[in-house]
Amino acid sequence: MMDPKPTNRLLSLDFMRGLIMFLLALEACGLYEHLRAAGSESPLFSSFIGQFFHAGWHGIHFWDNIQPAFMFMAGVAMAYSLTKQIQLGVSWNDRFIKILKRSALLLFWGIFKRISDPNWFALDALDVTDILTQLAFTSLIAFLLFNWRIRYLVIACAGLLILTEVCYRFWDVAGFNGGFAPQQNFGNWIDWVLFSQKGNTYVFINWLPTAVHTIAGVIVGKLFLSGRISMRVMLGTALVCLLSGYALDFFAITPIIKPIATNSFMVASLGYCLLILALFYWWIDLGEHKKGLLFFQVIGMNSIFIYLFFDIVGKKWLNGYVAMVLDPVFSSVGIQESFMLILTSIVIFALEWYLCYFLYKKRIFFKL
Repeated sequence: MMDPKPTNRLLSLDFMRGLIMFLLALEACGLYEHLRAAGSESPLFSSFIGQFFHAGWHGIHFWDNIQPAFMFMAGVAMAYSLTKQIQLGVSWNDRFIKILKRSALLLFWGIFKRISDPNWFALDALDVTDILTQLAFTSLIAFLLFNWRIRYLVIACAGLLILTEVCYRFWDVAGFNGGFAPQQNFGNWIDWVLFSQKGNTYVFINWLPTAVHTIAGVIVGKLFLSGRISMRVMLGTALVCLLSGYALDFFAITPIIKPIATNSFMVASLGYCLLILALFYWWIDLGEHKKGLLFFQVIGMNSIFIYLFFDIVGKKWLNGYVAMVLDPVFSSVGIQESFMLILTSIVIFALEWYLCYFLYKKRIFFKL
């Protein structure tokens, strides 16, 4: 039995987007860093808060799934957006021009957000690994494949993963033939050829495998719109992806490495994305539990704006300014420094959330 077909909006997607932005905002406010420092004496708490930091080169933490979820959600939203445009009679050429403009803006902002670095525009220091930069390419790929039938989209995903595996496993250029070794791999060779960059951990060509996340999102969005999706299919596919990804790593076939988006990482993280969306869909859209969603929705409705705001304005000015104002106040009432830093981060987040709420109430939405 199929689940009911969503009507106007997929509320679970709105919630998931808002939750991701909520978590990213707390990271930008420095909350996780301060919590880790304050609870360093507790092994259990340190293990828990460690999930809000990247695993490093090998392995996967909760935080390593944030970017895949962002890419995946973009694909689901694209399915809804493009389907609506097609229904309104927007031509393919006009839709293509629109996605080209959006990709160009994503690429620009992904690079521009590093403007605080004096060398931000120097080719050998250019950061082309940001999530917005990657999304610029994955969105374009997903658009070009959008009209394909679902079975062919699945084949395309498999093809991208196989191509990535072959490139990393069999690349034979001296100095860059280390397979999945850090700073000695195919991705690093691409960075060297295009940007004269060496020693990167995350690499530019990541958009090739991570396009799978966006295409998978398109597939799920199409299934939602057609009413041909069920909890059983979503949960079953999520389980298969998780087992496959971890098995590839466990049996030392392909290690789980996020910085170069290996196949095992791609498949495992896709499993987490499917599992999370399935649970939210069951809870919100099917169960009609809608109370308390506004807190997250106001952030998700302006996701690109607030992402740029807390990364450019927040980290480079607002965080320090709020700390400058509050530190003397907290010190005067005897609050310990570790707790003072945590409170400051919460205040910073509250200010950024209220900014999103103000824009939401004024019906101001920044879209690329």
